[in-house]
Amino acid sequence: MSDTRKASELGADLLYRLFSGAIAPRPIAWVSTLDSAGNANLAPFSFFNVASVDPPVLAFSPLLDGQGAAKDTLHNLDEVAECVVHIGGEALAEPLNATSASLPRSDDEFLHAGLTKTAMPGLQVPRIGEAPLAFGCRVRDVIRFGDRPRSGNLVLAEVVVVHADADVWDGRHVNIEVLRPIGRLAGADYSRTTDRFSLERPR
Repeated sequence: MSDTRKASELGADLLYRLFSGAIAPRPIAWVSTLDSAGNANLAPFSFFNVASVDPPVLAFSPLLDGQGAAKDTLHNLDEVAECVVHIGGEALAEPLNATSASLPRSDDEFLHAGLTKTAMPGLQVPRIGEAPLAFGCRVRDVIRFGDRPRSGNLVLAEVVVVHADADVWDGRHVNIEVLRPIGRLAGADYSRTTDRFSLERPR
């Protein structure tokens, strides 16, 4: 039996379950930021993708929590309009998950997850030394969709510097077997890219 209802009848929590279960797998932006005092934050976001190539812009959307409060990432971007977006890969799945913990704002997720802070040229915000791909960005815009619980905040981050390990990117091609990116599903589930198939695009 099928079910057709207005989105407004479902409510935010049920819509979140529907979106996170059906719109999958989702790539994960592992985002480092700084507050105005220089304290680092690191958090994963699975509402993430490419928004533009020229100019190079990545888009990710931190949701307000169940009480309508903003995440540390948003507060930090308001104070220091920079971030570094990492692609962690399967080898870093455990520390990536560790940085999703709800820690006090003063706590450092780099330390919590046992990760190394490494300078990103031209930016104040550090990158994860262990991450094979990192995109250093300046915030171009933040589109805020409201102040209700689960409201999104679409961050448009323009890439200004790129770090790529040589075994992952040869300057032209990404080695997917080395990167082994992971995707987000619903609940506690993630996906791997080990089962793939190809289709030629029609002319």
